[in-house]
Amino acid sequence: MKNALRFVRGLAVSAVMAASIAMAPASVQAQEVDFSGQTVEWWIPFSEGGGSDVWARFFAPYLSKHLPGQPNVIVRNVPGGGSITGANEFVARARPDGLSLLGTSGSTQFPYLLGDSRVRYDYAELEPVLVSPTGGVVYIPASFGISDASELGELMGTELVYASQGATSLDLVPLLAFEVLGLDVRHVFGMTGRGDGRLAFERGEATIDYQTSSAYLTNVQPLVDAGEAVPLFSWGVLDSEGNVQRDPTFPDLPHFLEAYEMVHGEMSAAGIELQAYLAFFGSGFAAQKPAMLPNGTPPEIVAAYRQAFIDAVADPELQAAKGEILGEYDQAVGDDVAGVYRAATTIDPVARDWVRQFLSENYQVTLD
Repeated sequence: MKNALRFVRGLAVSAVMAASIAMAPASVQAQEVDFSGQTVEWWIPFSEGGGSDVWARFFAPYLSKHLPGQPNVIVRNVPGGGSITGANEFVARARPDGLSLLGTSGSTQFPYLLGDSRVRYDYAELEPVLVSPTGGVVYIPASFGISDASELGELMGTELVYASQGATSLDLVPLLAFEVLGLDVRHVFGMTGRGDGRLAFERGEATIDYQTSSAYLTNVQPLVDAGEAVPLFSWGVLDSEGNVQRDPTFPDLPHFLEAYEMVHGEMSAAGIELQAYLAFFGSGFAAQKPAMLPNGTPPEIVAAYRQAFIDAVADPELQAAKGEILGEYDQAVGDDVAGVYRAATTIDPVARDWVRQFLSENYQVTLD
């Protein structure tokens, strides 16, 4: 597993080193900033009511409370183009004065990682100040007679069906995961959400599925308790050095890499496919929602935001209210931001080319 994760760890270490240099005088720098009487616009390239919108609106009052001068923080929704439109507009128009913040999600990161020609934003040029993870669990029907991930090998050669939202949606993560595992999975596209996938599973139309943590606990755990479904593995989370760890919401479940080792043993044989999976797993789950300042933002403003998010996450009121919004996941703030952000917004060019070719040859996906 260490060999398989070396590329992730290398990215994280270099990012953390760079961040430590930039943040060394953070406490002093933050004291030089004052947003009194001003308004911060938190750009969200999605419509109101979606997961990213809810996430930003949850954090907004705590960010306002802990930024110097306690500015008003409002959420600005700029939907369109699968979130590419709003992100493009942000990098073109937002000024580096601390009054504009961008929040994105895995569906914004994926086109960037895939080299979509419509993308005009570059995550390497933005200044991350917060990264929020989420999780998910893969499960199958109990009728297969599989008790846990260690018996996954018994499904080799059996066609499974997965109800997917699309090959380049967040369902690219399970698509790559199943490919790496060597499972024979037929992906049926056209779902409008993971809720549709779960309903297809309950009707017997899908025979393998995943749900995000909150949806799993609410809608799938009762199926497990009733003996109708069996959880196999979680996606896992990333620690501050970019290493995959067990999901804190599901500590008794192996994460994906552990499940792979149960089936295939040593992970080094997985090759470029595993690198591709890890890049999109990080972007889609372990570091799904980053908040970033524009390129060129002065170091003292970056430091003020990072300190504000440190204080916001530690705020007893936020901790008491986080519930289903943040779950039990550690928020990447302060020194932890750079490594997790880098791992989730970077992909080896060879891995990118492999994914593009894989999608083109197997799912007729053309990326200009």
